[in-house]
Amino acid sequence: MTGRLSDEQRADWYDAENDWAADDDFYLALASERGESRVLDLGCGTGRLTLALARAGHLVTGVDPDPGALARARAKPGADDVIWVEGTSSAVADAEFDVALLTGHVVQAIVDPRDWAETLTDLRRVLVPGGTLAFDTRDPAARAWLRWNPVDSRAAVVLTDGTQGVGWYDVQDVTDGVVTFHDHRVFADGTETVDEGQLVFRTEQRLRADLSGAGLVVDAVYGGWHREPVGEGVGELVVVAHR
Repeated sequence: MTGRLSDEQRADWYDAENDWAADDDFYLALASERGESRVLDLGCGTGRLTLALARAGHLVTGVDPDPGALARARAKPGADDVIWVEGTSSAVADAEFDVALLTGHVVQAIVDPRDWAETLTDLRRVLVPGGTLAFDTRDPAARAWLRWNPVDSRAAVVLTDGTQGVGWYDVQDVTDGVVTFHDHRVFADGTETVDEGQLVFRTEQRLRADLSGAGLVVDAVYGGWHREPVGEGVGELVVVAHR
């Protein structure tokens, strides 16, 4: 039996797959280096990091285009301490931030080069002079997509109602740094959903050029969450920059 995920099911599955991890520790510590700050969490999802930033004393704005994810975020404890905005970077073009974060490989979902360029332009506009920008993206040299197959990517999740689901990925195409894949989810009642997604893998050189072209200065690129050199971490490109 096949079907489509509701917004609530999608948010529930996302939360089940994504626990607090080393990347959250990294971003929380990075934002706190400036003391209490105005923080933009762009692509905030269901608000795991967003809410932690607010608990740490920051004035936080969480932005995401997914209404289901935002509904889940708004229902969590502490949500009233966050400004939630449905949309993309253009939705906060008139605001001002000390720190802007894009976590969970969200920049890879910005596939269109024009959209990516506009996002960087928007981020430069909203950051104060000297403001910090940080994001992560998978290092294409690590070729993570080779593990996105029904065997290596297969994983079980426990949903809010206590039932167990199973999910996996299946790559369909890799062209010019863009990976097209199918995202399979099977629920306890036998319902299966299949969504098609695309992610772009940008090299360190390309990222540096893109940020420079947008008027942003790259301070460091790390290979992992403990600031390892590129190629010696966990297959990440963790970019820290400033306006």
